[in-house]
Amino acid sequence: MTDLSSVAKMAGVSRATAARAFSAPELLRPNTLDRVLAASQQLGFRPNRVAQQLRTQSTRIIGVLIPTLSNPVFAEQLQAMESAAQQLGYSLLVATTDYQPEQEAAMVESMLRQRVDGLILTVADADNSVVLAQLTHEKVPVVLVHNPAHHTTIPAIGVDNYRAMYEVTTYLQDLGHCHIGMLTGPIWQSDRARLRYQGYQQAMTDRGQQALPAIEMPTHTRTSFNVLLPYLQGRFGLTALLCSNDLLALSAIGGLTRAGYQVPEQVSVVGFDGIELGRHVFPSLCSVVQPRDELGRCAIATLMLLLDGQPPASSVVAHYLRLGESMSPPAANTPHDR
Repeated sequence: MTDLSSVAKMAGVSRATAARAFSAPELLRPNTLDRVLAASQQLGFRPNRVAQQLRTQSTRIIGVLIPTLSNPVFAEQLQAMESAAQQLGYSLLVATTDYQPEQEAAMVESMLRQRVDGLILTVADADNSVVLAQLTHEKVPVVLVHNPAHHTTIPAIGVDNYRAMYEVTTYLQDLGHCHIGMLTGPIWQSDRARLRYQGYQQAMTDRGQQALPAIEMPTHTRTSFNVLLPYLQGRFGLTALLCSNDLLALSAIGGLTRAGYQVPEQVSVVGFDGIELGRHVFPSLCSVVQPRDELGRCAIATLMLLLDGQPPASSVVAHYLRLGESMSPPAANTPHDR
């Protein structure tokens, strides 16, 4: 039977070094780690994870909580996190919550029972989260992604949602748009959506234009055209729509097109997230880009600092506007009545 000593001998390292390749690979030089892993694969050796966990009190598992996998922004971020974690010898335990706070508490409790080494969370509302308040009594390190954590010491990784939406609203205003509205899902379910709305609201106020109430859709990923239609009609019908995420924006474009509206000639549409799908549809989606790879890698790096006993700070990741065919200046005489 192949054992660790056989792997060490083939790799030309000590047994202790071979053991570190499976328990703490980040401590080894890359060429040494590669030799040990190659030898273990050739010999068919599999380390006893249960025994390692009992010795080190570490599962090498990170719990990751996200609202949904149906939105590619979370899936793309998760892929980057998994790659970064694997390079450090960690695995991910992933759960989704569908933006429901009660689900957050249940999923986090399940992860804690499985003795995860740390948690990376995206919750509905960080400042009013019951689960985050409960986690202050736990020893497990926690990192927030996307959530602005104003009333907690938990480090948070994300873009400046307020500033990003303020800037893109100003961009539309500079193109000549005066009648701009913002689509969101249920706004009480997302602190990010509320900050984005506040950015839109302030930009409109600063130009002396009327900021409409958020146009709330039944879900975060699908537009109800019947809800949207009244805002498009009449003398002051909207000529531009800001959407709190890209899936809402793509759904809005579909609804507009089916109803006979031309995008962007009659209504410009701008998303938020910068998912890859937006590049490949027609018209291509103009969107505020959150760099998902950087968010994922930064979240893992921040959690590693916490596990190492170092106090990391929150990080604001730079956003940018990806131009697309879904945005243009407003037409001189845009017809809205239909």
